[in-house]
Amino acid sequence: MRVLGEFKKFAMRGSIVDLAIGFTVGAAFNSIAQSLVDDILMPPIGLLLGNTDFANLFLVLREGTETAAPYATLIDAQAAGAVTWNYGSFISNVVAFLIVAVAMFVVIRSLNRIEEELDEHFGEEDIVTEQPLYKKCRFCWSTIAHRATRCPNCTSDLELTKASAATVES
Repeated sequence: MRVLGEFKKFAMRGSIVDLAIGFTVGAAFNSIAQSLVDDILMPPIGLLLGNTDFANLFLVLREGTETAAPYATLIDAQAAGAVTWNYGSFISNVVAFLIVAVAMFVVIRSLNRIEEELDEHFGEEDIVTEQPLYKKCRFCWSTIAHRATRCPNCTSDLELTKASAATVES
């Protein structure tokens, strides 16, 4: 039971959830890019290259046992049990990869520019960070509220000038 609890704590951490969301969105984007290549880009390119269907660009490495070569389509060759080298599918996948890579580059570059503009506009020193709830008294080292100006234990004044703070520290 303890292992399940630890696994649940690990799986529900923000970075793991973010990674899962990114992976899911990436897979969906990849299918869109693959459809863009197969259904939109490759048909006109195939027409320009003389009615070439990239899905059916293949070489027969070994003829099938069912039917002898030549095969009209890749599906016919695979149905005949032929061993094929599918370079048309490879070309389509390379184009899809390049589209995804360029899209990711544009997204990351845009996010980096936005972050730089925010840093220029607000500055890193202006970003409000959370203050701790407690601090240690410089004199008696007891734990006190962070916003306290006088220690409740030793009654020391905690808001010192820089000159008196330097003499206390030395």
